[in-house]
Amino acid sequence: MRLLPLALAAALFAGSAYADVTLNLKDAEINTLISTVSEVTGKNFIVDPRVKGKVTVISATPMDKKAVYETFLAVLQVQGFAAVPAGNAVKIIPETNARSDAGIANRSGAGMPLDDVVTHVFALQNVSAAQLVPILRPLVPQWGHLAAYPGNNMLVISDRAGNVARLADIINKLDNGGDRDIESVPLENAAAAEVVRILTTMIQQNKQADPTASAAAVIADERSNAVLVGGDKTERARIISIIQRLDSPLKDNDGATQVVYLRYASAENLAPILEGYAQQANSSASGSSAPATPASSASSGSGGFEKTRVLADKDTNALVITAPPKTMRQIRNVIAQLDIQRPQVLVQAIIAEVSVTRSSQLGLDFAVYNPNGGAAASILDSSTLSALTSVATTGNPLAGLGALGQGINIGGAVIQNEGRSGTSFAVLLKALRSDGDTNVLSTPTLTSLDNEESEVSVGQEVPFLSGSYSNSNTTTSGTVNPFQTIERKDVGLKLGVTPQINEGNSVKLKIKLESSSVASGGAGTANLVTNKRTITNTVNVDSGQVLVLGGLTDDNLNDGVSGVPLLSSIPVLGNLFKSRSVSKVKRNLMVFIHPTILRSKEEGDFYTQRKYDSVRDIQVRAAEKSKVPLIGGSRIVMPELEAYIRDNTAPPSATPPAALRADSPSVDPASTPAPSSPSASSSPAPTPIPPPAAAAPTPAPAPAATVDRSKLAPNVLVIPAERPSTAAPAGSR
Repeated sequence: MRLLPLALAAALFAGSAYADVTLNLKDAEINTLISTVSEVTGKNFIVDPRVKGKVTVISATPMDKKAVYETFLAVLQVQGFAAVPAGNAVKIIPETNARSDAGIANRSGAGMPLDDVVTHVFALQNVSAAQLVPILRPLVPQWGHLAAYPGNNMLVISDRAGNVARLADIINKLDNGGDRDIESVPLENAAAAEVVRILTTMIQQNKQADPTASAAAVIADERSNAVLVGGDKTERARIISIIQRLDSPLKDNDGATQVVYLRYASAENLAPILEGYAQQANSSASGSSAPATPASSASSGSGGFEKTRVLADKDTNALVITAPPKTMRQIRNVIAQLDIQRPQVLVQAIIAEVSVTRSSQLGLDFAVYNPNGGAAASILDSSTLSALTSVATTGNPLAGLGALGQGINIGGAVIQNEGRSGTSFAVLLKALRSDGDTNVLSTPTLTSLDNEESEVSVGQEVPFLSGSYSNSNTTTSGTVNPFQTIERKDVGLKLGVTPQINEGNSVKLKIKLESSSVASGGAGTANLVTNKRTITNTVNVDSGQVLVLGGLTDDNLNDGVSGVPLLSSIPVLGNLFKSRSVSKVKRNLMVFIHPTILRSKEEGDFYTQRKYDSVRDIQVRAAEKSKVPLIGGSRIVMPELEAYIRDNTAPPSATPPAALRADSPSVDPASTPAPSSPSASSSPAPTPIPPPAAAAPTPAPAPAATVDRSKLAPNVLVIPAERPSTAAPAGSR
């Protein structure tokens, strides 16, 4: 056996001149085979210490260098080893280390020795890489590597070149997509959305009967009125055949009738718009510039709108539409764009008024009388003159007190001489000072729908004396019939708002604000005075912004002096001959507005709970201070908002409302999930709802409809209106 390697080497060298080598080995050391192949092929090998064993190679025909190297790689594979290129050398290592140690990257194995270790990345186009992993895993040896990268839909395989080339062929066939494709089927008579609804119901029923069956996908393209069909060729052909039968024209030339239930728009308001749209389209189709009248629209033989009728049912907020299929599709498209949920605007006005009033009055009135010498008087105040008149009339000095003015009134004397009349005099000193501060803060709040006028009014009806009648003559019966006429007017706060939501979060507000109050006098008197503040304007403000609407800053000073000529000008002594009155009024009035757009239920709940809790907290604090006086008992307190909602919310119905259709007894519309019931809280104030995140509003379910099918014509179709996508595109309102 020791002579075998030498004979083999001699045969190799002898055969090198002919470029052919015959390998015949029996139980030879694998290192001997590695050395021989290195001499024949000229390759440098780095042998791992774990590479050991005996090999047997039997060759009947001579081989060239390439065939010798391929046979060498096959022997290594049988022994559990692999040859991995490493620069100018080749490493001989165990297969378990081959996938992580080295390998030619991104090679499919084509044109390489079948037993070379390569790593290839497959980019898939039609199938999911993750779905192919369990299919290809049994075809990859245990030491090989197979992984999916879902991010770019790629497969990474590390294996021998022959197996990688085989897997590449399998992957290409699986990624070819078979006969799955997407076809577009244009419709002439039927509506794409309605055809898709029927097909979807049919596909779902077939899927329930056979879950393993291949199902086609159908999507409506309302813009082109086409149905997109995706799936296997056989399934596509079956669906397309059904679509063509559904797209057959109606026997009745007047078109079909559909009942469309509106969710947000008013049927009475929308019906004239749709009729005008039909008339305008008919006029454009016929080439006439003047709008067509309903009569001419009904009798015209050209255009698609000549047989269009739109009626509004107020009770169910539905539209009854009769139109040809093409016209029906266009009207339904207009309905879908107009019947949308409009956001609301919460408007908070702030009316702040601060007034300061300061006044003072000081005067001296006197009178001197002597029967023998005459009289002198200095009466500078009208109230003093009234008091003197009362005293002179009644002879009682106390009778004039009722005619005196406010403030301190001092003085009065009569001098007599031993029972005889002497000089009489009276002196009246009048002093008055008054201070008044007024601080008024009103914050009316109003929630209004977009482009809808809303008004809130809080106040009283105050009677104003508008006229009177008194009969001084006695009638024949001896009775007098005096009377007064009273006019009642609203006094208080009125806020009228019409919001219009513009691009982004901008709101255009038409505001009419009026604040009035009774200033002086009493109700029903002729001298009743009211203060009135009115603002009427249109502003543009962002949601959440506080904007000043207007205001007034008023500073008024009145200084009045009444005095006796010449005498009142004497220094110091002149004050005895004059009366002075000073008043100062300073008023600051400002009106602010704060609108907030409510686009979702969560935003509405947030501001509602904040207002609700603020009112409830006031009641809770008042109840904690004291009980109801005299009769006892607890004060009235509003319940917690969560508890109130939980106690007054109906349980979700087992069967959601359905709209009856021509092809099915009932079809369940998209139902809105029932609100969750929060647990009751024992704290006096509930935890506030966190501010809502921006989210697209969720459309409410279509109203339930009960239709007697026996009373409908065969071509009447009862359907809910299609909803447009709830996700608002960028830049939309």
